[in-house]
Amino acid sequence: MNDTHVSVQQASKAFKEVCALRCVDASFERGKIHGIIGRNGSGKTVLLKCICGFMRLSSGRILIDGQPVKPAAPQNIGVIIETPGFIGSLSGYQNLSYLASLKGVIGKEDIERVLQCVGLDPTMKKAVRKYSLGMRQRLGIAQAIMERPPLLVFDEPMNGLDNRGVEDMRALFRSLREEGKTILLASHNPLDIDGLCDTVCEMDAGVLRRVR
Repeated sequence: MNDTHVSVQQASKAFKEVCALRCVDASFERGKIHGIIGRNGSGKTVLLKCICGFMRLSSGRILIDGQPVKPAAPQNIGVIIETPGFIGSLSGYQNLSYLASLKGVIGKEDIERVLQCVGLDPTMKKAVRKYSLGMRQRLGIAQAIMERPPLLVFDEPMNGLDNRGVEDMRALFRSLREEGKTILLASHNPLDIDGLCDTVCEMDAGVLRRVR
């Protein structure tokens, strides 16, 4: 039985003279953690942005659950790509509460639970602008998972985390996989890739190939 969650078909993306993606073909099975490795500038982030609908492909297509991704259309995906952006004057809880109010899918108890899941105190009044980089990253992960999307796309999610934070997030990602979530994970850390991922692809100069 084919249980492909994300299908990338002949996907290419060019920026003027630079080809960031070159006829990428890949399928990512539901309920697994899929690692993507590659040097800076290899095309990893561009691929993830196209999967999330943040960028339009030059050619080819991407399907999620068999449906074509439409750029700028709402997607049921939890995302961390680049530094998470929050309202600096508000607390972590207030930021998530505001974001949750836009869809009305989750409530106060869900927000408290997800903050505890990532190791943040829901009652902490500290403004996000005073957060350390690691705390902001934890909050970004909380935002990505709080509405329980079936697909999670994480680009270097361990950035700024100390050793304990990294171990906490690895444990969280494993538990999300056990819940049946599909995770696309780009990381420079071989321990993240080796210890977490069910499959591994390498991106080099816009070309993606399966290595495990």
